Amino acid sequence: MTEIKEIGSLCSVDDKGNIINQSDPKKINNKFREVIQRINESCLSVLPKEIHSIYIRGSVPRGLDIEGVSDVDAIIVTYSDPQDIDLDWVEETEQFIDQEFSFINGVELGFCPLSEVEESNYCSMIPFILKTYGVCVYGENLISKLPDYKPDSSLANEHLIHLTSLIDKAKHDLTGNNDIEDIKDCCSWIMRIIVRAGLALVIVQERSYTRDLYPAHKLFSKHYPEKEQEMRTALWYAINPLLNSEEVLKFLNHFGNWMKEEAENWLKVYNPKKEMHLPL
Repeated sequence: MTEIKEIGSLCSVDDKGNIINQSDPKKINNKFREVIQRINESCLSVLPKEIHSIYIRGSVPRGLDIEGVSDVDAIIVTYSDPQDIDLDWVEETEQFIDQEFSFINGVELGFCPLSEVEESNYCSMIPFILKTYGVCVYGENLISKLPDYKPDSSLANEHLIHLTSLIDKAKHDLTGNNDIEDIKDCCSWIMRIIVRAGLALVIVQERSYTRDLYPAHKLFSKHYPEKEQEMRTALWYAINPLLNSEEVLKFLNHFGNWMKEEAENWLKVYNPKKEMHLPL
């Protein structure tokens, strides 16, 4: 089991309150460069004319990777809508690269259309991630062209507007599920979403942001001390996912439902029309 470590930090902001990207290609550990090269080669071999650019996000481009714990998250920007592209090869490629490099804890290849990245009037999660956490490892670097982002209600909305549907999806996927690996993946995925949503609930008050789970849990607990233990449990399950779907469902039906209600209360105040994206 992986112990909860008091690691991670809040994003730095400039004198205008904009989040500063602390990722840098120079911070990437040399052994991860080979993984990134393999990701690039794999994607370009299948989609040679579709890929505009490729980015790495997460702990690796910040030089904060932990051997055996850190995964490699890539965002591939495509000219076409990914829904119109055959991506059946992606899961097998992720597994192949993960097995090839023993020091990583998985590979995630996410796809985003160029049209979404070029949106500059509204807060949208993928452009936000690129601007504040990403580095370009192939193609035309779009990061400097993206708008600045502040830790505010527009950003919080990105985490909260879909929370109910995401928890409901996790419940649906877990019900009657006996595939241990599938249960683990789903548990880790939804618990990370819950921990980050907890931070989103207090972004407006704190004017702070992080994707790191431990400081997200701490800021949430500052405002919801009565829920600190349950959020800490969500953090624990994010890094030590459960193997039993019924146990995950039990937690989601209790704390997950409370988070859904709290997110709905937040939306009533900051986004009563429930718009998918709020203006910057």
